[in-house]
Amino acid sequence: MEEEIKKDISINTNENVSYIKTTMKDCSDVIYREFYIKNWKCALIYIDGLIDKYLLDDYVLETVMSNDISIEDIHDIKDKLLTVTDLKDITNLNDGINSVLSGDTLMFIEGLECSYVISSRMWPVRSVSEPSSETTIRGSRDGFTETIRFNTALVRRRVKDTRFKIIANRLGKRSKTDVAILYIEDIVNKDVLSELMERIEKINIDAVLDSGYVEQLIEDNIWSPFPQIQSTERPDVVAAAIFEGRVAVLVDNSPFAIVVPATLPNFFQSPDDYYQRWIYSSTIRIIRFISVLISLVLPALYIAVTAFHSEILPTKLVYSIAASREGVPFPAFVEVLIMEFSMAFLMEAIIRLPIAIGSTIGIVGALIIGQAAVTAGIISPIMIIIVSITVLTSFAIPNYQVSTAFRLVRYLIIIAATIAGLYGIMLGLIVLLIHLTRLKSFGIPYLSPIVSTEKGDLKDMFIRFPLKYFKTRPKYMKTKDKIRQKE
Repeated sequence: MEEEIKKDISINTNENVSYIKTTMKDCSDVIYREFYIKNWKCALIYIDGLIDKYLLDDYVLETVMSNDISIEDIHDIKDKLLTVTDLKDITNLNDGINSVLSGDTLMFIEGLECSYVISSRMWPVRSVSEPSSETTIRGSRDGFTETIRFNTALVRRRVKDTRFKIIANRLGKRSKTDVAILYIEDIVNKDVLSELMERIEKINIDAVLDSGYVEQLIEDNIWSPFPQIQSTERPDVVAAAIFEGRVAVLVDNSPFAIVVPATLPNFFQSPDDYYQRWIYSSTIRIIRFISVLISLVLPALYIAVTAFHSEILPTKLVYSIAASREGVPFPAFVEVLIMEFSMAFLMEAIIRLPIAIGSTIGIVGALIIGQAAVTAGIISPIMIIIVSITVLTSFAIPNYQVSTAFRLVRYLIIIAATIAGLYGIMLGLIVLLIHLTRLKSFGIPYLSPIVSTEKGDLKDMFIRFPLKYFKTRPKYMKTKDKIRQKE
């Protein structure tokens, strides 16, 4: 990031206040409160709406402006009068301005070559509530908010370890957004941590408004539809990732944390997988993998069978499909595309509309329009069934980004099936597998632990073994402390 010009703090309060007024000209929300402590002129500078005024009134102004104070040394103001818990000295005026913009209060005292930064942040915040995008049957109900300090506290509550580190940083030349990097010092993969730090330091952008900015600026392959960084709004997911040796990044103003590195199997895991007994979790996890396969190839398989390979189906089923498509004016390929794009339009509309209207649009779009299309002979009934199954199975993936990535891949496989039938489907799946094999996330293969040479890593893959067998951390993560559970 571009370094700001250093401006040393003057012992003259008027000079400091004048510099800030010039720098922050036409900022009506910046408040300047000038007063005297005996013969020393002082000033408080803060932004209205970002600070706790009661803290300044009760623990700063009321204390220092009392008539019965007895101090002789100017340094006694900090040591004997200011009754605030979080207070620090600064000598650079621009650092003070940045603190004011972040919600702190800047205090100047005549004769001091430094100023005091009083932590007085208190802006409108959303209370901790249940995550809306990652619901669970069993588990905690608290989720991240838009306030970074609340979010670090939610993770700290779950990781009571002195070796748990929270490294502060700021991104955005103009936004100066607070960023926190979280990891456990004696567990984390040092190569992943150093690579993450290096990529974050290279970010040179004027504003970072959400963790999605950071995610896109540090990912390995920007051309892949698959996310190489995991995003979550659940603090228990972040804590679990940190215990595995991964690194989390929290960004102020964003309720989503990002976790690196991320592998494809991570996106198929849900917190419920570990909070419930292993038999239920393993069954549900297998259903997820089957669902992905169905959603990926079912529409393409319909095209391949009806247009190229109808002989592989039983005769009665072929007659049934042919009867259902009688009168449909479009080939199977066009029919699939119409339904696929119609469902994409419908889902996007439901997401963007208010909840009350969105549910109504969903019913109208899915039932009335679908039934009308079949009645009009534009779409065959079996196509409605296939698209419905495809949509339902795609929603079985816990992560929305991966679900969207597979949807894009599904369109490509549909095109391949239109050109070459079953051979096109197989070719599309092979190309997809090659792409996933070549993909990496901060040096970790994207298909880990599937491609891992350690058989022990597979105990948390397709089937989740009982927790008592989780003796070590994932070996593909190359953590420092490899023991998770003692014998």
